This record gives sequence, structure tokens and C-alpha cells, in this order.
Amino acid sequence: MTAITDQIQAQLRALPVPLALQLPSGEQLGAEQPEVTLRLRQASQLATLAQGRLGDLGAAIVEGEVDFIGPVRALMAAAAAMLPASPVAQRVGRWAQVMAHLHSVAHHTLARDAQQIEFHYDLSDAFYALWLDPRRVYSCAYFNDTGLTLAQAQEAKLDHICRKLQLRPGERFLDVGAGWGGLLLFAAEHYGVQAQGITLSHHQLAYVQQLIEDKGLGGRVTMSLCDYRELQVDQPFDKIASVGMVEHVGRAQLGAYFATIARLLRPGGMLLNHGITAASADNMQLDAGFGDFIEKYIFPGGELLHISTQLHELSRSGLEMVDTENLRPHYARTLWAWSDALEAQLDAALRVLQQQSDAERAAKSLRAYRLYLAGSAMGFERGWMALHQILAIRPDGALDSGTMRGAQSGYPFNRSYMYR
Repeated sequence: MTAITDQIQAQLRALPVPLALQLPSGEQLGAEQPEVTLRLRQASQLATLAQGRLGDLGAAIVEGEVDFIGPVRALMAAAAAMLPASPVAQRVGRWAQVMAHLHSVAHHTLARDAQQIEFHYDLSDAFYALWLDPRRVYSCAYFNDTGLTLAQAQEAKLDHICRKLQLRPGERFLDVGAGWGGLLLFAAEHYGVQAQGITLSHHQLAYVQQLIEDKGLGGRVTMSLCDYRELQVDQPFDKIASVGMVEHVGRAQLGAYFATIARLLRPGGMLLNHGITAASADNMQLDAGFGDFIEKYIFPGGELLHISTQLHELSRSGLEMVDTENLRPHYARTLWAWSDALEAQLDAALRVLQQQSDAERAAKSLRAYRLYLAGSAMGFERGWMALHQILAIRPDGALDSGTMRGAQSGYPFNRSYMYR
């Protein structure tokens, strides 16, 4: 234990924030006047810290085996400095890739996907409302001006998507994984489309259907409980958006996902696919235990794939990528805004969660989300993950369309139309 203690002491002295460890014996290591304190209930947790298994440390915090005192931003700064290497540096061999594929097949059946979505999104509408913007947009905002509030940046993101898709009044628009209806309703109200949304969350379905009724949009907007693989329509859509959905699809189903979207999209139509992507093409998930933490406590069944993998499967489906934009720093700022909002009302958040479950489970959920939001913000800030918007078309084969000859869709020859 002395060797590990000496190693930990050296690590603590090198941290960018003063941090103290309180051992089960009562001994304290590290800073005398700490900004952050970790109270360990088991001496074996020192080895976890020494090995840089910070995902395991996060799990111990969630389970109540380690207490942390102090601001979560400071905890994340310390955690990043304690990593022995980047969590995206590890490469995996062929056997690990095969096992990851088999895991993906098993975890992305229709029934498992529905259960996994309910696990996350049906936690508590009121809980999410505490730290999301008023539209409850649970995806990366677009800070096209540094002075924007979170609510303004989320509206800018919705408008950015609608502009990229060139939405027009009367067009048939599908929102795959429509969440709490932010994009679905924005597109109908501001761009005049006939909008259809699908979700696997019972809570989100009820919430959006009530919004549709309240806003008097029943003739132009519909929302249904449906897996994208089972959606059947009489007429294909002009435009499709999928925002924050592809992370739940899984490697094994990615080809079928894009093929389904191609089937639902009319020739010449456009797709906007917005989702988190892996920073490295060579690993299956974040190392240092981060991936396991997210799988267990936040997004069971979630898989992050590199942008090259997504583009490969998109192309195989017959869709053509015409524009790709990385919004990684925008997501770091979005997540910090969510984290700060949650940290500012922890007591209220705990009360809300206790209305849905027993006190112990509510406390665990709150600890998990505190670490998840701040840890994800840190990860996007440091480039451990990315966020890509892919704009794609389904070519219609038409070569004789005046000035747009060869475009085979309504996509212009430059990006200027996307910006005011």
C-alpha cells in the first residue's frame, strides 16, 4: 500500500486543482485546503485511482462507495489530469471487433432498443426540464454567436437544420427520434411543413401530443410510438432529420438504419443526420472505464461510431453525402450549460427524482447524471468525442435540370444558402 500511496501523493501534487483524499483509516492525502475532496470507503479504491480507471471511480461515486465534495468542474479538471493516457488512444484487435459486433447484434433488437430508450428518456420529464432549455432540446446546440444563451443556441440549431434541409411549406418532413418535439414543432411553425415524428419513449410521446393539441397543430403535425425499422408510409418524405438518434442504432444495425431512411426518402430528397461520433476509428468505446460507465448508468446499448464508418454505410445505402459539419466544441459548451444548470438546483432535482423512485435510486440517478454531464463536457472539450451533422441526398437520376444540371436533387452548388 505504501508504494501506491506514494504514487497517489505524487499524482495529487501535480494536479491543476487542490484535491484531497480521505482514506477509510481517517488519514488524508493531498491538499491541506482542497477545492475537491474524495472520501474513500475502501482502501482498494486507491489502486483504482493509481491505475487511472476513472470510470470505475465514477461508478463508485454513483454507488455511494466514494463521496466527493466540491464543484464538479474542479473534479473533472482533476480527473483529466490523472489519466495515464488519452482514453481514445487504445487500438483494438480483430477479435475485439468481432465481439463488439456480436454485442451490437444482441443489444439492438426491437425489444431491447425500446427498453434501453425507456431506461434513459423515461427517467423523469420534470428532471430533464430542470436543466434543458424551455423547448427541451436534448442534443448539441449551435452557438453561431458567442453571446447566445442556451435557449437561443438551441433555437439557432433548429433553424440551422431546417435551413440545411431547405424546408418548404407543404413538404412532408420526418423527424426520427423526435424527443420532446423541439425540431418537429419548430419546423411546422416556422417552415410550414407537414411534420411526422416517431419515438420509443412513452413519456415523450404523451408530452409532444399534448403540445400539438395546445398549439393547434393537429392538422399538420403527428407523433407516434414507432421504431424506425417498422415505419411504413404510403408516400415517401421530402426531407428527413435524425437528431441524437444514430448513437442508439448500433454498429450491427447501421447499414439497415441508413437503408431504411433511403427507403423512406423520395428521390431527390434530403437527410440531415446529427449525432455523436467516436474520435478514433480504431477503438470501440472510450477507455479508462468511461465507456463502461456510460453503458451501465446512462445509455445502455449506446455505441459511438467514427464518422468514416457512418459515411461508409450511408454510401452503401444509396445516399450521397453532400455536406458534413463537426460541431464538437458546440457540444462541449452545451453540456457545460446543462451541467451548470443541474448543479445550481441539486436539491430540486433530488426531490423530482424521488417522486419517480425510492430515495436510494433517486440519489444514485442524480450522482450519475452529475458525472455524465460534466464528464461528457470534458470529453468533447478535449476531443475524446465529436458531433457531426451529415447532410445527404437520395439522387433522383435527373441530369437535365437547368442550372442545377447533375445535382440530382435540390441541393445547391454551394453552402451560402445555409446562412443568413
